[in-house]
Amino acid sequence: MKTKLALFGILILAFFLRFYKLSQFPPLNADEAAIGYNAYSLIQTGKDEHGNNWPIHFQSFNDYKPGLYFYLVIPFVKILGLNEAAVRIPAATLGVLTVLVVYFLVKAFSGKDELALASSLFLAISPWHIHFSRGGWEVNVATFFITLGVYLFIRAANLKKSFLPSFLFFVLSLYTYHAPRIIVPLLGLGFLFFYKREVFLNMKSFFISFFIAFLITIPLIIDFMGTAGLSRAAGVGLFADPGPLARINEQRGEHKNFSSLIPKIFHNKPVNYSLAFLANWGEHFWGEFLFLSGDEIQRNKVPETGQLFMLDFVFVVIGLIVTAKKPQAFRVILFWLVIAPLAAALTFQSPHALRSQNMVIPITIISACGFITIIKYAQNKLASRTLLAFFYFLLAVVILWGFARYQIMYWVHLPKEYPYSSQYGVKELVSFLKTTGSNFQKIIVTNRYDQPYILFLFYLKYPPFKFQNNHELTPRDEYGFSTVREFDKYLFTRINYDEMRPLYPNSLLIGTDEEIPDEANIIKNIYFPNGQKAFRVVAN
Repeated sequence: MKTKLALFGILILAFFLRFYKLSQFPPLNADEAAIGYNAYSLIQTGKDEHGNNWPIHFQSFNDYKPGLYFYLVIPFVKILGLNEAAVRIPAATLGVLTVLVVYFLVKAFSGKDELALASSLFLAISPWHIHFSRGGWEVNVATFFITLGVYLFIRAANLKKSFLPSFLFFVLSLYTYHAPRIIVPLLGLGFLFFYKREVFLNMKSFFISFFIAFLITIPLIIDFMGTAGLSRAAGVGLFADPGPLARINEQRGEHKNFSSLIPKIFHNKPVNYSLAFLANWGEHFWGEFLFLSGDEIQRNKVPETGQLFMLDFVFVVIGLIVTAKKPQAFRVILFWLVIAPLAAALTFQSPHALRSQNMVIPITIISACGFITIIKYAQNKLASRTLLAFFYFLLAVVILWGFARYQIMYWVHLPKEYPYSSQYGVKELVSFLKTTGSNFQKIIVTNRYDQPYILFLFYLKYPPFKFQNNHELTPRDEYGFSTVREFDKYLFTRINYDEMRPLYPNSLLIGTDEEIPDEANIIKNIYFPNGQKAFRVVAN
């Protein structure tokens, strides 16, 4: 009964941390707006924003996003309308359920309630997991599917039940996000190694389940072999990074004869890109990334905060030592930790908290192992109840301080220090334009902020059938992304006030503080949370 009450309390905490002010904070970003608007477009027309019928991958910014999360959002948009809550509720809900699944997963392979509860509690308050549960992040849903798949596999192996439910959830993760397409097959190989005896004893179920799962995956494979896969690789793949290639030329140039055999053997694409891959993989285990500063991309991080709490460093180190000595299932968790960043390492942006987010599950479980080990050690070594109580008090204070600091950094400092990380001010701008914009022939908006067109479509609830036939995607930029420069009366471009003034009479010019001079006819200022101007609206 105590265990059930403790688990219930942990789930309530997880729910609160993920749902509190969910529709208000953080502001909607462009990727979330794309998910919501494309779901809205499917409801209205049966096509995505670009006119594709019920796609597996959504073209969006020519980054071809995996589509399952879009479809999960559809019923919420249908019931709640096109708003932030509709886009985020599925991810937040599955984030809470992941906390529950982790309890059952750890209980299944350890048989210990205290370790299972500690693991679920650590995940409930994890900065890494909370951050990606509070937005329409497909990766968080994929992590839920992977975690549930791992639990169901271990359960099937131990109880000699069907592997099919496990495989089906693994397949769902493949349809949800790109990273599982690397991680899940490797996890499968790990299972075959660590559970070879159990698989052998239940061979028929294993192969039937695998065959059914493979059949369900075929449409995804076919789709990914086309434009979707090529576009993704060209945009963020490791080979899109010219750095290793430039290094080859530099290294060969340092030899007397750059075209001789020795430079070609030691300085070439396989060697340099392999080294870049290993460096990317290793960076995900750096203390700075995990415990101090987190991802370099502001949208993926909280100021001065790692992906884990600083105290987790102690727990993780001890947990790694303990886990390495444990049997079978514990080693599966260790193996999962090793392979978790591999998909992120295949891109040129590393370390990357988003693409490696599935790493949060094994590292949280390992951290909980370290925590329980410390608790048991203290119970055995501290004979005095007073000393033991003081130790518990000290440990609780340090944990609560770290958690409280994270909450303050998230709610107070994040919006003020990283105002560009989400599209702060766009919602207020569109709300203003709804009442004022009809009086002007043209509305020219700065493209200083990421993909403004999709946020305008989202907040305007612009009719999808009109947009599908009235827009054009730009060529891909250096990162493989495209955008829409113009639809209806809206034009998104760099604002040059002096040049544009005579070109666009009876128009609104909307730019940043740097783009719009003080002497302009400013009719509206929209501010970031830190007081800086996000937009200046000029009546021309």
